[in-house]
Amino acid sequence: MKHSLPLKNSLVAGTLLLTLAGSLSRVIGFFYRIFLSRTIGAEGIGIYQLIFPLLALCISLTSSGIQTAVSKFTAEKYGSGRTGEAFLCLYAGFFLSIASSLSACTFLCRYADALAAGYLDEPRCAPLIRIMAYSLPFSAVHACANGYYYGMKKAAVPAVSQLLEQVVRVASVYVIALIYTEKGAALSADIAVWGIVCGEIFSALFCITVLPFQKKQGHFIGMLKNIALFSLPLTANRVALNFFQSLEALMIPSRLRLFGYTQSEALSVFGILTGMALPMILFPNVVTNSVSVMLLPAISEARAKRDHLRIQKAIKKTIESCMILGLMSTLFFLLSGRFIGEYVFGNTLAGTFICTLSWICPFLFLSTTLTSILHGLGRPTTTFLLNLLSSGIRILGIYAFIPKFGIRSYLMAMLLSQLFLAGSATFLLVRFCKKSRHAMVLSP
Repeated sequence: MKHSLPLKNSLVAGTLLLTLAGSLSRVIGFFYRIFLSRTIGAEGIGIYQLIFPLLALCISLTSSGIQTAVSKFTAEKYGSGRTGEAFLCLYAGFFLSIASSLSACTFLCRYADALAAGYLDEPRCAPLIRIMAYSLPFSAVHACANGYYYGMKKAAVPAVSQLLEQVVRVASVYVIALIYTEKGAALSADIAVWGIVCGEIFSALFCITVLPFQKKQGHFIGMLKNIALFSLPLTANRVALNFFQSLEALMIPSRLRLFGYTQSEALSVFGILTGMALPMILFPNVVTNSVSVMLLPAISEARAKRDHLRIQKAIKKTIESCMILGLMSTLFFLLSGRFIGEYVFGNTLAGTFICTLSWICPFLFLSTTLTSILHGLGRPTTTFLLNLLSSGIRILGIYAFIPKFGIRSYLMAMLLSQLFLAGSATFLLVRFCKKSRHAMVLSP
């Protein structure tokens, strides 16, 4: 009982900090999207959004799995009072992540033209890919530092760095746009990508500056091996998952062309969906994202202590909270979606997308947090398979139905995929609760 209160307090405090920072970032991002929609247009946003599947794939390959490994091992070492070994986890994570990100940066710069034409099916993305590549090493530093702080259940630095990244990104794009305008140069999607680079540079520098450097303890090679072995399956899962998710995003413009759109129209619809409507729908998800980040180490620690009662309470509270937040969000977007699209983004189609996607909110919020709990329970393979099947539903909707019924078929596929993911995760966790209650009754 002595340990549960600090754990609960750190979870609540961390969630509140990340939620506050995430909410402020989303508000800034909301106005940023409006600025981009009126600066580079719907087609420009579509071209800009095309590079994000590739960016997500690179981050999965270079830092996502390593960040989770750093968080896990830091939590174990720090929780047992071995702070020197906890700091060694961070050094090992830096080494692996920076090395892989530099390799990815070199690859992207060298093969940008081939990737733009062959993988993204849009040659105009080549300069954007080269610019984006410079963000990867700084993103690696940022991710590992965040993993270290999450492992210690201290969310202040990650929260501030997240907010700083967004502020710098928006400010730098605004300044670059002013410079372009003064020189009479045409504004294009590359200014938004330079914003990504500037944001990652400043957030990485901030994390390094405030890092409480300590004397390292333990064997570096041994820790390097532990981080690498733990992160490899996570990295493989996330790379595979992101590959399928990027595939679905990249298929949308090409399948829309089969529906009858021109290249420009397809990119515009893609930009409206992914650059205007989806960010709006995902706005409340900042709360569930914050909860999921803090849940993973908390559930891992409770599992290590065999505190099944605490895990059961966390699962029940998570399901209840996500359903309430999701239903409130659905109601809000149903009532205000068309107004937001027409008067905020100046685009009627964006309002239609927001209203249609509003039904996804309860299932999206549930799947975000419940898959994090499954990770904390040591079920990464299960979550990978569920996410893969969910992505498969969306890919089927894109490939088979967009050429016949247009973009609305993809929206329906998104709803079905999230319903499947949330339902499956809920079923597995309810079954876990029943088994753990049975075990508690039988235990002396």
